[in-house]
Amino acid sequence: MAATVEAIFVCLAHRLPMRRMSKVLAIADKGLEGCAHAQRGTPRQVLLIDAETLAELDLLPGAIKENIVTRGLDVRQLNRGQRLRIGEALLEATLPCAPCKRMDAIRPGLQKLLRGRRGMLFRVIEGGYIGEGDPVQPQDPGPPSGDSQ
Repeated sequence: MAATVEAIFVCLAHRLPMRRMSKVLAIADKGLEGCAHAQRGTPRQVLLIDAETLAELDLLPGAIKENIVTRGLDVRQLNRGQRLRIGEALLEATLPCAPCKRMDAIRPGLQKLLRGRRGMLFRVIEGGYIGEGDPVQPQDPGPPSGDSQ
């Protein structure tokens, strides 16, 4: 089974619930259009997690502030530098996302439970539209980006 985008979310303002989108524009070296977490030059532009991990943890999509939920791709197995073509956009894995203490506000003990399972952070290499149902296709890694964060 090919991997696909199951859900897309943007954060309209910090600490507010995520807003589900059917389609979003990924902006090169920034993140998702309209997302409060989008920032130029950071390795933390887009957060991916797989639906299978959310199901294991009994979490609804969007609950832990992820931007893209995939199905059929074990995000935990991705390595830094791995590139994914998602819809029209090209994203590059930068680092695993460490769960912060705010996760315990969602559910007591969730921060600890999410260690090593919160997903992978990406930066946008090539912009373009990403929609629900779009394929998620692993690509060859690109040249080292120099990000060490």
